[in-house]
Amino acid sequence: MTDQICISPIDGTEFARRPVASPAEIEAAISGAKRAQAEWASVPIAERGAKMLDFLRELLALNQQIVPELAQQMGRPVRYGGEMRGVDERVRWCVETAEASLADVVPPQTQGFKRFIRRAPLGTVYVIAPWNYPFLTVVNSIVPALIAGNSVLLKHAAQTILVGERFQQAMDKADLPKGLFANIVLDHEQSGRMISSGVIDHINFTGSVAGGRAVERDAAGTFASLGLELGGKDPAYVREDADLDFAIENLVDGAFFNSGQCCCGIERVYVHESHYDRFVEGAVELTSKYVLGNPLDDATTLGPMANRRFADVVRAQTAEAIAAGAKAHLDRQAFAADKEGTAYLAPQILTNVDHTMRVMTEESFGPVVGIMKVSSDEEALKLMNDSVYGLTASIWTKDVAAAEALGDRIETGTVFMNRCDYLDPALAWTGVKDTGRGASLSEIGFHQLTRPKSFHLREAS
Repeated sequence: MTDQICISPIDGTEFARRPVASPAEIEAAISGAKRAQAEWASVPIAERGAKMLDFLRELLALNQQIVPELAQQMGRPVRYGGEMRGVDERVRWCVETAEASLADVVPPQTQGFKRFIRRAPLGTVYVIAPWNYPFLTVVNSIVPALIAGNSVLLKHAAQTILVGERFQQAMDKADLPKGLFANIVLDHEQSGRMISSGVIDHINFTGSVAGGRAVERDAAGTFASLGLELGGKDPAYVREDADLDFAIENLVDGAFFNSGQCCCGIERVYVHESHYDRFVEGAVELTSKYVLGNPLDDATTLGPMANRRFADVVRAQTAEAIAAGAKAHLDRQAFAADKEGTAYLAPQILTNVDHTMRVMTEESFGPVVGIMKVSSDEEALKLMNDSVYGLTASIWTKDVAAAEALGDRIETGTVFMNRCDYLDPALAWTGVKDTGRGASLSEIGFHQLTRPKSFHLREAS
């Protein structure tokens, strides 16, 4: 067992360290969750939702503390104000729609019988959270899980270890039943043992494909349900009828916000040949305006990546592509903070790329994007689907019918038109292929955190 340590990407020094839970602490957290859940399940949905609004209020009150902590832990510039706007939107949506999402399903009735299907809580939900959007990704699962009548155990990423503590702080101030929610510090080995023990009813994991496969192996034979949001290589297609300036502005932001460390960030762009030169020129001009630097500085618009090893992956992909003939359009020397051996990495746009290059096929999760010229919808569609991943895809066009028709053929979880890098809480957040399984948010997300329980009641004659 090892301590969980956050190394700040700002300067490479240790920012936070927490000891992992002891066997006794783990057992206490599990037994406490089981006891609390048995009582919580009988609380009306409206009261559960009210508690989540109390939690939201307490979490929002911590934001002045949270924003600089996030900058220290994972590098997002303080100028962007953290994640609370999205947290607020998602929590309120869950609360407002819970009654309808969890309502009994009543089939046509037969005289003398009462029949319905009830959404029963699964029991104890174990959430393994990532560092890139450490509040938003957690809210997606813990809030609907609790409203649905489950208890929740949270294991947060070591890189953002303080986030779990802020969730615990807000839950405690909201006066939830003791043990219903518990932040628990575990290493990978401890986490695997807890999953394989059979005491967990549902596991929600957001992270790498390798991590998702490890969770599946650990859960094998327990019959626990799984929600896995894994890798992505999200494409965009700029059609011939696109609003070019609008597409450039939004796709540059979609590629480089949060230093490209977004689950649904844009990692590859296919542009119709009629727009290609102007798109590349405009994207390079806009990207050159980013200010790479210390995320605690209000002038910084692009912070360091969360860890030096993540930056090294992007550097390697970029160097390999250039060696194979790709053209780099941005001069790294224009970004003084970009230095080898650090987490600071300048944004980069590559052309003359193709799908033999890792930068166009493997997840980068950093500030680099490749742009390819296409001559038709069919060519773009073929390239968009040429991926082991499928989280989101965006189409930039003025033709809604064309976007919908193309969307039907794209192998993805979400189809966007004229937007990207956004989660709508009313829609299912899901993916295909190596992006994972299951769904969060929307009514479907509630159903992932419950089980159908049928009632077939016959009146006595």
